Amino acid sequence: MRSLRVAGRYGRCVTPASCNEGDDVLDWDDLRFFLAVARHRSLAAAARHLRVTQSTVGRRLAALQTKMGVQLLRRVADGYELTLAGESIHAAVHRVETEMLLIEQTVAGRDIRVEGVVRVAGPQMLTSHLLAPSFATLHMHQPGILIEALPDLHGEPLATNEAEIVVRLRRFEHHDIVVRSIGTVAFGLYGSVDYLARNGHPDLGAGCAGHRLITLLNDQASSAQASWLGAHAGRAHVVLRADSYETQHWSVSCGGGIALLPRFRADLEPMLLRIDLADPAMPIPQAEIWLGVHRGTRDKPRVRLVLDCIAEAVRSRPTVLAP
Repeated sequence: MRSLRVAGRYGRCVTPASCNEGDDVLDWDDLRFFLAVARHRSLAAAARHLRVTQSTVGRRLAALQTKMGVQLLRRVADGYELTLAGESIHAAVHRVETEMLLIEQTVAGRDIRVEGVVRVAGPQMLTSHLLAPSFATLHMHQPGILIEALPDLHGEPLATNEAEIVVRLRRFEHHDIVVRSIGTVAFGLYGSVDYLARNGHPDLGAGCAGHRLITLLNDQASSAQASWLGAHAGRAHVVLRADSYETQHWSVSCGGGIALLPRFRADLEPMLLRIDLADPAMPIPQAEIWLGVHRGTRDKPRVRLVLDCIAEAVRSRPTVLAP
């Protein structure tokens, strides 16, 4: 593989020590396509992340590999994986991405306009039933702010610049993120009225044997709520692993089984019945609501306004979220 150097968006080499005369120069815009496919393992997912077409991703990746004279990613049964050559440069390219994002966030932090796009990622249930009404109020006073409501993204979307603000029910891990806890959500064990009439109320002491259970996907299986289910519903038959609380909610409403659901949503649903716990000494753990923003963008006025809007929406409803 030839000696290569990386140029940023304005043609300047971002690794000066390695910039020798005669080296080929790689554009950062090409490398970010490689990183996106390596990270998301498919052209379609990378295209959604980069907000381009799938054919564009494939074309840019092919052009990069031709320029470098080596294959960086290979197609396998479930998507794409790094080749040995791809693995050899992956960590270095990731460091370049970190530096480029830092530059963009530093510049963005000087933007004082109270207008523009603010991307907010979070669980659909929180966004739809808690944050959306507060966004409507915000827009009455700040019509120049456009909020893009994104799903609960995997990884650390603040670190990769996929969102300006993230709301979630689990802790953040990246060190450049400013985090605060803004409230708690209480959970209950629910089944539909029809389901419980047909199958009876579950016996928690017997691990809910004979009942169907709806859980969340494995990426959230380490939560305190999942641990509670494992201890008290371990003998139930798991029939669905849902991607969100909203999917769980509607599956339970349709009689699919029992599930732990946020009370602020499920208590208002007439088709659902909250199952009384036989032993008050085994309460269902609550979940903290975490609000995160990257250090480089937190002082932008429009981001600050949306942050305050979200925090107020949660803190004004403690008796609803955790009755």
